[in-house]
Amino acid sequence: MFFRNAILRVATFFLGVLALRYRTQGNYAKAEPLYQRSLEFSEKALGPDHPVVATALNNLAELYKARDNYAEAEPLSRRSLAISEKALGPDHPDVGITLDNLAGLYYAQGKYAEAEPLLQRSLAILEKALGPDHPNVATNLMNYAALLRETHRSNEAAEMDARAKVIRAKYE
Repeated sequence: MFFRNAILRVATFFLGVLALRYRTQGNYAKAEPLYQRSLEFSEKALGPDHPVVATALNNLAELYKARDNYAEAEPLSRRSLAISEKALGPDHPDVGITLDNLAGLYYAQGKYAEAEPLLQRSLAILEKALGPDHPNVATNLMNYAALLRETHRSNEAAEMDARAKVIRAKYE
């Protein structure tokens, strides 16, 4: 049983890496079954409530979001968030990233009122856990700034964009 689980864990990792490659190339048709298998293997090897399962769910949700398949993406993203919060705690950086991704899903649908509190919570988590000058904080700030622009709050958006730019410059 140990070796079977070890093999499933390795397979999960490599399937996820290959799926990400296809997704970044825009080849969603090849990425989807790999993400699905990665999720299946991680659930078999680690159980349904493991953080690796949360990552696999999040990856598949992001693929569906990229394909504008929001109805399939949302429950996966919500399940990923629930697993991460339970397994890692509500203030873990992975929770912050998952919140940012779920906010992006709502943003893509024009559901700004649903996205904003998720972005606020994500920002608070990431700043506390990673520090105010971390690249993930910059990503969140840019995402939040985009939402602020869409809701006609350009001054707030400009402040967030400027802060994100300063952070990004530190890592170039």
